[in-house]
Amino acid sequence: MICRIQDFKVNLQHIESRPLPKKGLTEFLVRYEKHPNRQRFEELIKLLEAKTENLLVVGCDKPQGTLTDSLWFPKHISKLDNFAHKVLSYGSDLDADHPGFKDEEYRKRRKHFAVIAMNYKHGEAIPRVSYEKSELETWRTVYTKLRKHYPEFACAEYNTAFKLCERHCGYGPDNIPQLQDISDFLRGQTGFTLRPVAGLLSPRDFLAGLAFRVFHCTQYIRHHSVPNYTPEPDACHELLGHVPLFADPDFAQFSQEFGLISLGASDDIIAQLGTLYWFTIEFGLCLEEGQKKVYGAGLLSSFGELQNAMSEKAKNFDPDVAAVTSYPITKYQPKYFLVESFDDARIKLMKWAQKSNLRSYQLYYNPYTQKIETLENVAALKSIVQSLKGNHSLERFLGEPTITHILGSVSAKLYK
Repeated sequence: MICRIQDFKVNLQHIESRPLPKKGLTEFLVRYEKHPNRQRFEELIKLLEAKTENLLVVGCDKPQGTLTDSLWFPKHISKLDNFAHKVLSYGSDLDADHPGFKDEEYRKRRKHFAVIAMNYKHGEAIPRVSYEKSELETWRTVYTKLRKHYPEFACAEYNTAFKLCERHCGYGPDNIPQLQDISDFLRGQTGFTLRPVAGLLSPRDFLAGLAFRVFHCTQYIRHHSVPNYTPEPDACHELLGHVPLFADPDFAQFSQEFGLISLGASDDIIAQLGTLYWFTIEFGLCLEEGQKKVYGAGLLSSFGELQNAMSEKAKNFDPDVAAVTSYPITKYQPKYFLVESFDDARIKLMKWAQKSNLRSYQLYYNPYTQKIETLENVAALKSIVQSLKGNHSLERFLGEPTITHILGSVSAKLYK
């Protein structure tokens, strides 16, 4: 491959390589001098795209065009396979301060779950797990303690969705639900699906999954010695905190909006978007008949956080303020933001993204092809509208706000 690059008269300045977990694949970092012949350089890029699983070109020599003017991002749901194994922390390796660091049996279990996640590919059934006695006891402790407080503190959408999970997904104090069962249920409700992950992904990679209505979900359980604490996302946090609300159409649309905004965004925007996600999806509060209720996953999966949130004052959600607000990771949250509804929060998020001038084009997820499509002119907009025309089944899948988004904010930009 290096010889082919040199055939195009590209002067290479630096080359690094490292093996990837996927057998037989290697990742290369190549630094080069600006090429004098742009046409020849674009021919080289086309050749490399055909020979590699994933190509990212950064710098002034990027080929001209719509999508390549920004950072690489997955265009098809199957491309999530390219980074689902790139966990930032933990996974099968635990830090010295992790509760399970000195527990050899726990470390073996974590490696078992990591192998499942690393080997998983889009389209496959998620392997079913036989949980051990200590894991079931930990789940039971967390489940029973939180479940009794949901009717009082959780929002109505969560309580409705949670009952559906109990009825259709095997949720209960004596059973840890299987990801495939939950994924099948969510697909029929809002089009969301789950895929296993070994640990914490980067904000960019995690948010990209949401654009395709995919939630990267852990299967492992926190260490049994501290059932009410975990230094990382685990199945208790994911299945009790995050998953139920994906069955709610408005929440599903709100979550997907984070993903669509993230695609091709700069590192600065990703950092701010991650902060907005923290103050909403993770630790958000909402108003319900004048009463403060909880919808954030970090609150719904931690009794201590739940109590703290209800005792603290909350500010009305303003993305401009929340995006630059600092927050602690290892302590209870000192600041919370309150939304009127998921749809109201989604609209505010979209307006924030528009003001940030993320890109010169709009992105749309096509649920039929499972591809990200570009809306950069009126013709592209008309094509999407034509495909939606008279299709009421799609409204249930995407929700009418998405159609409004396409016809409203997108067309406004195109006609400017």
